Amino acid sequence: MDLTVLGYIIYLLISVVLTVWVARTLSRNGRIFLADVLKGDENLADAVNRLLVVGFYLVNFGFVALYLRQDATIDTARHLLEGLSVKIGIVLLVLGAMHLGNVFVLNKIRRRGALEREQQPPVAPQAWTPPAGA
Repeated sequence: MDLTVLGYIIYLLISVVLTVWVARTLSRNGRIFLADVLKGDENLADAVNRLLVVGFYLVNFGFVALYLRQDATIDTARHLLEGLSVKIGIVLLVLGAMHLGNVFVLNKIRRRGALEREQQPPVAPQAWTPPAGA
């Protein structure tokens, strides 16, 4: 088997495993954060969580597929490992950037909701009368 083909297979296996692991971890641990952002609506948090996971898979698998191509010939194990490290490193950076982008957007939504809650008084205003002589 050609080392280039072996490199493709290893790259795809590692990329798919990493993408699935990161998506499951973020989905499991991000559910609580989403419920807080969405004011405790568990059903909506679960639905948004599933949509984020699907989008995450689509973008990452699309990137992995587009980045599969190898222009240089791989004729030694050293070239194979160097090429794999660059490709896997780029995939990891893209995974991290997507995660940070999601957290940034959700944090903005969360802050906006917190500001709205702060502007409402904790109890409804009671009938107020000015003091006598004022």
